[in-house]
Amino acid sequence: MAEEKISIWNQYKEEEKQELEVLNKGYREFLSNCKTERESVAEAIRQAEAAGYRSLAEVVENGERLTAGDKVYAVNMKKAIVLFNIGEEPLEQGMNILGAHIDTCRLDVKQNPLYEDGGLAYLDTHYYGGIKKYQWVTLPLALHGVVVKKDGRVIEICVGEDEADPVFCVTDLLIHLSQEQLKKNAAKVIEGENLDILVGNYPLKKDDKESVRDGVLKLIKDKYDIDAEDFQSAELALVPAGKARELGFDRSMILAYGQDDRVCAYTSLVAMLATGRMKRTACCLLVDKEEIGSVGATGMQSHFFENTVAELLNACGAYTDLALRRTLANCKMLSSDVSSAYDALYASAYDKKNVSYLGRGMVFNKFTGARGKSGSNDANAEYLAELRRIMDDNDVHYQLAELGKVDLGGGGTIAYIMSLYGMQVIDSGVGVMSMHAPWEVTSKVDVYEARKAYTAFLNEA
Repeated sequence: MAEEKISIWNQYKEEEKQELEVLNKGYREFLSNCKTERESVAEAIRQAEAAGYRSLAEVVENGERLTAGDKVYAVNMKKAIVLFNIGEEPLEQGMNILGAHIDTCRLDVKQNPLYEDGGLAYLDTHYYGGIKKYQWVTLPLALHGVVVKKDGRVIEICVGEDEADPVFCVTDLLIHLSQEQLKKNAAKVIEGENLDILVGNYPLKKDDKESVRDGVLKLIKDKYDIDAEDFQSAELALVPAGKARELGFDRSMILAYGQDDRVCAYTSLVAMLATGRMKRTACCLLVDKEEIGSVGATGMQSHFFENTVAELLNACGAYTDLALRRTLANCKMLSSDVSSAYDALYASAYDKKNVSYLGRGMVFNKFTGARGKSGSNDANAEYLAELRRIMDDNDVHYQLAELGKVDLGGGGTIAYIMSLYGMQVIDSGVGVMSMHAPWEVTSKVDVYEARKAYTAFLNEA
């Protein structure tokens, strides 16, 4: 049901509202517990195995043959995952793919991070993704990640999420001394090198140089068996501390960290795990590194997905190079990623006729990119027409939108990368307010409609 310019809250029956609340409760729990790619992948594996999925690597190792109805998953370096529900049609006829990213903006801890200055201990950071740096000061932050010892032991770290935990923060200059700071433009008012994290003030020994730093190291050593050198083989990030919350007197929205793009990742995963016997193979792909260009071994530009499809074809007894190429070219994909939602406080940034609105359903972006559609995947009209039919047949509320006004900027997703195989791809997801801020806003309605849309696509495309 295409973009009705009214809220769809009151169009639901009571049982649908109950379904909506159950889905959003699970979504808030996912956001609260999965703030890094590793945590998201671990949770996806847990839910997948509970739904009957097996590791493709084990299938390959055991020399098993896959047939219609089999459900498998593959993991890439603990930071990306792909799931398949094998359909009755040959894989060469293509798959229906939901593809989202599970990385999000944050402050990464550097490899030689811990230092002391003025009796205070800090962790040096390097921000990840496109952020407004001034938004990250004076917020309670939590430390998530892993430290890997030289003997191969992996030590998981999560400090700041439990109410009994300490938290961390980036400090800011007091207003009384900020005359010069306030003359800077917003991009410069907080410099990237000043996004360092305050972590200690208690000296280990009286009057010793760097004794606060040593005190912090002792605490870390006692609790985690981590030495200063172990930061060199660590992946640690500072993210906003605290749980996802309902927003508004009416509890109609969600305020949380990392909704871009975990809102689409979660709804895609839920839709995928609910699939039954399929005519056409269903696929859910959750990847890393989208916020920095989908690069690296765990990003969409790597060959992880292509290699995994090759293994899948082989396990089905159908691998040839030509079969692989045909499989990828015949796929249909929803690049499950967020869009900007209209904010009345910044109305001048949007074309009101071509922007998504909270509470009016999931969003299709025919194209993304910047200015003259640079860097965009521009979906075919025939594909969009097919999707319109599927959505209408399944009573899915949806909107057609652009990110913002034509020359104000732009953005991209993994769609253009997957389109290189020749498959049909379009961006589709949830409208988000305050995108890339430490706390982002979505509507419960749009989360629910996205899950409905992804379910309809997997079953009917």
